[in-house]
Amino acid sequence: MRRIRAIPEVCIGCGLCKVWCKVEHSSSKNIHKAFKANAPETMACVEVEEEGCESFASQCRHCDEPLCVYGCITGAMSKNAETGLVTVDQSKCVGCWTCVLMCPNGAIRRDERGEKRVAIKCDQCMERGFPSCVEHCPNDALVLEDTEDE
Repeated sequence: MRRIRAIPEVCIGCGLCKVWCKVEHSSSKNIHKAFKANAPETMACVEVEEEGCESFASQCRHCDEPLCVYGCITGAMSKNAETGLVTVDQSKCVGCWTCVLMCPNGAIRRDERGEKRVAIKCDQCMERGFPSCVEHCPNDALVLEDTEDE
């Protein structure tokens, strides 16, 4: 099972994790095009939490016991038994936000940009194989760890 671990002691709050998450989830996958005014808006699946001098990137922790999955009324939220990743099938999501309310980490966001309101969350950049936020963190404040099932 893969998990992204944030290390607040070395996070500088630069927000590059959020920038590269947005780029990765854009249709162009290009940093210049993803932030153009006429580009289709994309949302990042990570937030940078800051308090005083401390900061860290906050995204889905792909919980062992995912309350968001248990509370999803349509089955849009699911946990892959092989990879351990919690994912959202946006075609099944009805925008009830139960998952948002149940997530103890505040890692699920409401995407109300399109005609259909859906939940979005970190998918660890499954399509590219390695999380963009981890790859582009200049201080190695995000680490991808492989954990054993206990």
